[in-house]
Amino acid sequence: MSKEIERTGVVIVGAGFTGLSAALELNKAGIDFLLLEARDRVGGRVEATLNGLGERIDSGGQFLCEDMPELMALVEARGKTLAVTYVEGDFIARPSMSPKEAERTYFAAMAIRERMNAIAPDDPAIAGLTVAAWLDRQNDTADAKVAFRSMIEGLWCLALEKVPLWHLIDNDRRITNEVPELQYSLRETMQSLADDLAGELGGRLRLNEPVTQIGHGPKGVRAISANGAIEARQVLVALPPATAAKLDFAPSLPVNLKRALDVWQSGAVIKILVRYATPFWRDRGLSGMVMWRDRPGLFACDTSKDADHAALVVFVGGPLALRWREFSDAALRAEVTARLEEALGPDASDILDFSHRDWTHDRWSGGAYSDLIVVTTATDAERTILAGVPPVHFASSEVSPSFPGYVEGAIVAGRIAAKKIATELQSAIATKASGS
Repeated sequence: MSKEIERTGVVIVGAGFTGLSAALELNKAGIDFLLLEARDRVGGRVEATLNGLGERIDSGGQFLCEDMPELMALVEARGKTLAVTYVEGDFIARPSMSPKEAERTYFAAMAIRERMNAIAPDDPAIAGLTVAAWLDRQNDTADAKVAFRSMIEGLWCLALEKVPLWHLIDNDRRITNEVPELQYSLRETMQSLADDLAGELGGRLRLNEPVTQIGHGPKGVRAISANGAIEARQVLVALPPATAAKLDFAPSLPVNLKRALDVWQSGAVIKILVRYATPFWRDRGLSGMVMWRDRPGLFACDTSKDADHAALVVFVGGPLALRWREFSDAALRAEVTARLEEALGPDASDILDFSHRDWTHDRWSGGAYSDLIVVTTATDAERTILAGVPPVHFASSEVSPSFPGYVEGAIVAGRIAAKKIATELQSAIATKASGS
């Protein structure tokens, strides 16, 4: 006996911050919808887990700053508590440098980034160039170039040889914070904010329901999952582009749209939280921030919630993450501990808890923190994805007009997509009413 087909106004696929924000916007507009999520939780690349001490920690997206207005507004509205990231003291660079040399190298790397961002993304002179190829042409010191590479591969989690220069410039220009993006985290975890948003959706949110196929035509869409079929007038695919590309669309998407989804690759990152009894590095006048120039993509900073919960977060990004993911848990711990000891001294080995999350090949989001375009000629990919092929629409942090790759960007992207869909539905209703 076949299951009865459900019907709704809009199906949203994916309950990360993009899908959650879109759902709340549709709810506000009085539009019926269902939000389907493959995982057993909401949040997407934002996630919280229990460490070995029984503490709830951010194992996914965590940081925010006051220059992210939509996210900060949600934090305030939901009564979350900001934990200020500790930044006092010296910054450590490895191999060893004096604090003055480390500071000079950091500012030299930032100068390269500013010079890069002064180039127009559509400048014909950079057509076909990757970030790596452009960097090779610069006259900066070797130390500055290595620091720049470590910074960019740590942030974007892909090898510079893969990333088109125009794409990185276009992304970087939309990341407009003037204060450090690591300014705050949430004591309650970022996941708790996603859970709060989900709590407002009631039965319209369904977990453990991965969509396997989206049928579409002039009369609407049909989303197929293991639990049956749902017919709707519109669908919003609120997934990262590389994940959205894996969905089965019937009929197939137009060639230009399929190509636009296929040119993205997910970043690779392993996130590690190391708990200590005390923030011992502060006693030595250190901030806890460490950047390894000999291991591009390896970075650490103080993420203690208070003096009684001392912790360092260590990010392993890009090609380094793909190599280190082959380590056993014991080997990964030994490698990271040795690196921390070299940078911060022998106290770094006195670990209370070592927790890690490998995001390099996540089943439902591909990787982290973000997807990036890896085809230098794909300059129209974002515009093509945002245009969609109504009634099929796409949204994700990656194609947001502000803060692509961040929670802030996901919120903005979800709201924009929902408003577009609401306008289309309301226009169709008005047209039908005037013609009846």
